[in-house]
Amino acid sequence: MTGCDDFELLPRPERLDGDVIWLVFHQGQVLLTEQMGLPTENIHRFCSEASVIEHYLGKVGGAHCVTVELPADANLPDGHRGYDIRQLLGIFDERRFMLASRAAQVLAWYRNHRFCSRCGTQTSPHISDRAMVCSVCEYRQYPRITPCVIMLVLRDGKALLAHSARFNSQMFSCLAGFMEAGETAEQAVHREVLEETGIRIHNLRYHGSQSWPFPHSLMLGFSAEFLSGDISLDDDELTAADWFSPDNLPMIPPPGSIARSLIDDWLSKEQLPEQDWPKQ
Repeated sequence: MTGCDDFELLPRPERLDGDVIWLVFHQGQVLLTEQMGLPTENIHRFCSEASVIEHYLGKVGGAHCVTVELPADANLPDGHRGYDIRQLLGIFDERRFMLASRAAQVLAWYRNHRFCSRCGTQTSPHISDRAMVCSVCEYRQYPRITPCVIMLVLRDGKALLAHSARFNSQMFSCLAGFMEAGETAEQAVHREVLEETGIRIHNLRYHGSQSWPFPHSLMLGFSAEFLSGDISLDDDELTAADWFSPDNLPMIPPPGSIARSLIDDWLSKEQLPEQDWPKQ
């Protein structure tokens, strides 16, 4: 996952001159047009009498990007429909999914930090920083980012994939988990693999990262090689795990996710023709 080279994190200008892309959220969903596009007009101003805060995200491809969250009782505009963020993985390209991810996390931060976590006083947005500031103790609350590791473990041409207890489908994916305080990413990879499957690994290789809005994670992707051990599941986390060869894969994550990127990278190195890669 390489991100988007044309995305610029900029402070909000005094005027939004030129093209503007609006990411409008309602009850946790992103509004898209009938053509599955993002609105290019400030439709939120016609959806509700209540005022909403416009959060400036930056510029992508020369266009300003702004997100807003409509109140629950807003009247949605004709020709638009709401989609869950996870649905966008199968709809958006990497750039648009990155925008939706950033928007969702900024809105969650604003929604969840309207009061000071230190003294309970109501907060207000900082004049220039992305921060909510307490008027009494001046404590600043910045958007929360939670680091996670995700890893594809390889052994003799096979990949270790698991079915999480949280999955609603039969999809299998890479092992993953949150980092703990004082832990390096590499330490977290070793710990998570051992805790969830009883497997020990070595020869870690960093793959890439992805901002993941569920709810505010930064996924750090690794590949690793099997060292020792037999699969012994953590029943609280996983319902199944096994070694899979390229020609016998289960349902895997959709394109656009770092899990799929790890798997596709492995398949390319196994010299499996791209037309034979899984299409889930």
